[in-house]
Amino acid sequence: MKRALLSTVFLTIIFIVSTSSSLRPSFQTINDVAWLIGKWERTNVKVGTKAFEYWEKESESSLRGIGFSMRGADTTFVEKLKIEQREGTLYYVADVRENTEPIYFKFTKLSEYGFISENPEHDFPKMISYELRDGQMTATISDGGDKKASFIFKKMD
Repeated sequence: MKRALLSTVFLTIIFIVSTSSSLRPSFQTINDVAWLIGKWERTNVKVGTKAFEYWEKESESSLRGIGFSMRGADTTFVEKLKIEQREGTLYYVADVRENTEPIYFKFTKLSEYGFISENPEHDFPKMISYELRDGQMTATISDGGDKKASFIFKKMD
């Protein structure tokens, strides 16, 4: 009886530790998101519009990106993007015209298929996620609830 109880307690502790560590990675590096590097074209756009994200390695601790949309020859939207590593944690950084300062989103989940970054203090979005499956990248912005938008990309190079 005592042995069964100890086994149950031991397995419960292992489960809790393994679950919490998968939700909060202890050390993250730029190499964990190197799959972003390259040129991506958005596939779910309105007719007559094109949209892209370009990512490149800026340093051993950061990726630099740009997201932009075009209608014909006119650029209709631009955002400067960055993923940077600070003290073992990754941050997704978005710099858009509407904000006076870049907005930082802390990585809260990281897997071989993508990541989730969050900033609960920001109005919208509060959450930004990227997922790579079968050569298709999906970026989703949300308020953490029902309000969300997904952007689907295919790699150009």
